[in-house]
Amino acid sequence: MSVRSYEPLTADNAALILVDHQIGLMTGVRDYSTGELKHNVVALAKAAKALSLPIVVTTTARDSMWGPTFPELVDALPGVEIIDRSTVNAYDDARVARAIETTGRRKLIFAGISLEVCAAFPAMTAVARGLDAYVAVDASGTFSETKRQAGLLRMLQAGVVLSDYATLMVEILKDNGRPEAAAVYGALDMPWATLVGQIAAAFGK
Repeated sequence: MSVRSYEPLTADNAALILVDHQIGLMTGVRDYSTGELKHNVVALAKAAKALSLPIVVTTTARDSMWGPTFPELVDALPGVEIIDRSTVNAYDDARVARAIETTGRRKLIFAGISLEVCAAFPAMTAVARGLDAYVAVDASGTFSETKRQAGLLRMLQAGVVLSDYATLMVEILKDNGRPEAAAVYGALDMPWATLVGQIAAAFGK
């Protein structure tokens, strides 16, 4: 496995791509509970919005097979167009590819259901196109442990960077002194992250 030098994610070089977080697919997920997965995806979306990242959202066969995007995610991203497509690999849809290219970002953060298809295929395609691809594993989900492990291995072999959603967002935040910090941690639903600030405020420091 080749090792690349570390280049941080920033609010200027990253974009978020959310693939197929649809009601029908959610019902089959077995590696996370429905409540935990919804929490993680919504937290990722809200944090990315707080950091002003470009966000691309897509579904597949919304009206014929897998149903709409789950409503909590739709509510978290008002005004964001959801591109419905027929292709298995989101990157194979010209509209999705154009939306990603229009962001102008070279570091793409993917999350999707299922992990080994809907997140993995476009992430591996991005790497093949010379971009840096990251997958937020805990904002994705799949239908068996075999699928999860095989998908993770395949992405690693292809050069995709795997992480959890909160670490990716905190990496982009970079500095807890930034004005966006409270909104980011609030989006991530990490109340302990603001505890020290609350104590300091209570004592007037």
